[in-house]
Amino acid sequence: MSSAHLSTSDPLSENRIQHYENFPVASWLCPPHLRPAIVAIYNFARTADDIADEGSATAQERLDDLATYRADLYAAQLADTNVKTLSNQWESVFVPLQSAIAQFNLPVPLLNNLLSAFEQDIRKTRDHEGYVNEAELLDYCSRSANPVGRLLLHLYGIHDADALRMSDHICTALQLINFWQDLSQDIPRGRFYLPLESCAEFGVSKTDLLNLKQTPNTTNLIASQAMNTLATIQKGMQLVHILPGRAGWELRFVIQGGLRILDKIKDLNYAMLENRPKLNKFDFVVIAWRALWM
Repeated sequence: MSSAHLSTSDPLSENRIQHYENFPVASWLCPPHLRPAIVAIYNFARTADDIADEGSATAQERLDDLATYRADLYAAQLADTNVKTLSNQWESVFVPLQSAIAQFNLPVPLLNNLLSAFEQDIRKTRDHEGYVNEAELLDYCSRSANPVGRLLLHLYGIHDADALRMSDHICTALQLINFWQDLSQDIPRGRFYLPLESCAEFGVSKTDLLNLKQTPNTTNLIASQAMNTLATIQKGMQLVHILPGRAGWELRFVIQGGLRILDKIKDLNYAMLENRPKLNKFDFVVIAWRALWM
């Protein structure tokens, strides 16, 4: 499932996106007093992603389970809720999440936005639908990715409007980078993230996409999307100088990881219907060096 990405150890993991592996959570740079809350958010998001994307359940069964999951989320935000009021299915998720909500006053609507994005992915995959235009795709990113950044900023006590806006740019860009990186895997699974209006503008047909046919038009389309994504992430890069201490350094590595993937997409001549770029040991050296000089 393509949505916000979290990692409990490696901020630059190459694992498949449905397990939230590109945002840093509880890595060695994470302040120890925030780790339980961040891990609780991670477990919430990862479990919801598994409900939406793993196993052999039908689309309706997945939607029904997410509805129950949402009910548990709303129950967990009540200060007097105990484990017996929650469904037995996800106690290991909601008991620590309830503690984090109470301790840090986590904004539950942001958590709910993630569920909304998962539900949208299920429906669009079921119906073989794409995103009509960039605005619709960015709306999806505003619920699938941006809430993660805002939740982390909340934990760090940062509520400034400019910082939130920069976080949104970064999270949206990282989400889009994952989309462009994974086109060769997502399209065969019925997920279409290239906006239909952009496809029409560049003369790219859905048949070409379904056949993973890398035409010159397709290359130009993906190149355009990648360059727009680069411009988006650049709008948020100054956030690394606003976040305190370890958090700022964590974000440097995350941003540079995303930028390195964009480099590799470019190096592959944007042929993402035929390739999926991966980071290697040398890339991590490049990322670390660039992070140092941000």
